[in-house]
Amino acid sequence: MKKAFSLILVFVLVISMLAACGSANDSASGDGKENGGKQVELKIFIGQPRFKEQYETYFDQFVKKEKAEKNIDVKIKLELPNVNQASQLLKTRLASGDSPDIFSLHAVNDIPVFNKAGYLEDLSKEPFADKLYDTIKPAVTTTDGKVVAVPLETLQWGYLYNKKIFNDLGLKLPQTVSEMKETVKVLKQNKVTPFLLTYKDAYIPQLFLPLTVGGTISTETPDFMKDMNAGKGSFKEIKDMFTMMDLANSNGTTRAFENGQDQGAADFANGKAAMWVQGPWMAESILKANKDFEFGVAPMPINDDPKATLLNLSTSTSLAVSKMSKNKDVAKDLINYILDDKDSSDFYKSLGFNPISKVHTFEPFPWLKESSEYVSQGKTVQDPAIPIAVKDESQKLFQSYLAGDASKAEVIKGLDRAWEQSNKNNK
Repeated sequence: MKKAFSLILVFVLVISMLAACGSANDSASGDGKENGGKQVELKIFIGQPRFKEQYETYFDQFVKKEKAEKNIDVKIKLELPNVNQASQLLKTRLASGDSPDIFSLHAVNDIPVFNKAGYLEDLSKEPFADKLYDTIKPAVTTTDGKVVAVPLETLQWGYLYNKKIFNDLGLKLPQTVSEMKETVKVLKQNKVTPFLLTYKDAYIPQLFLPLTVGGTISTETPDFMKDMNAGKGSFKEIKDMFTMMDLANSNGTTRAFENGQDQGAADFANGKAAMWVQGPWMAESILKANKDFEFGVAPMPINDDPKATLLNLSTSTSLAVSKMSKNKDVAKDLINYILDDKDSSDFYKSLGFNPISKVHTFEPFPWLKESSEYVSQGKTVQDPAIPIAVKDESQKLFQSYLAGDASKAEVIKGLDRAWEQSNKNNK
């Protein structure tokens, strides 16, 4: 009996010692690295579903790198919502506290608003910040000097044109609306549809807004933005706002409201129209539809003053870390990996984006070389800082106008009202 009791006592002591050792090991490791590595789920929200393959490939590389260098097992939960839903969906998530760890935002439009709301983590001391070109860094920097995002897309845009069609017909790029009307005439005489119309995605008709405002404030109404922000201006001052919109709409493809950016990319790549008021951010989709297709980027005329025919310069899609993230260290590791010295060049090239950092060594794309000539000639304007609420409202108003459901006066009234409300909200 004593022998049995002794055995039981020894067994209990052994178990107790093992448990104690286990507790000590757990306490020492903290993050569980000795037990196979810390596990982290990183939620990433990017409103660019057309780049699903590129993002998944690059994030898989990050997962392997994080495991090898820090013994952290990262599970990426990537959400790529439709472009028409992404902005509102993200705002709802942030407002409700259900924030992704990393999310995309438009540098010019969103950073001032999101920073004021307290959603953006300060990334100023992260290594990527010192790698940005000096001309790019201000776009992702707040008014109080904090870098809050890593830029993906920097844009030089106006409209896209089919180089083969223009070369075959001996057409020069129009520098005024009168020249554009003559170009349209020649195209139609040769049975070529001048413009591709894709209104299903509401952001596309909205593109006329920054192009027209940018050209106008550079020439006729330099104080327009200041007056609007002071509550003293009106879109009545942008008298050419509808000129190119009307010209394109009356000389374009059919079924415009049934086709969005994806169908538009395929149609444009297959020669359905000579021009598309769209940006080079669609390059990957266009070339996926026709790898041999050659397109150029040109400034859109807005009136008969060639000085107002300018490319729009902008920093748009950027990645930020949420201030609410519970995995900030890993999220910051991924943000820094976006500008990794070794891998970043191939990533940006695969997306069809421009170089934005000293680490980017890839050869610029043909359309970038062309648009860069306009930059060197000073034929550009910085993307006007139109409030995001006004741009959002313009999407609905322009769609209604192009469908014949709203008048020019109603559009102007709606845009003025949206800017007035934005001023009130930002006081």
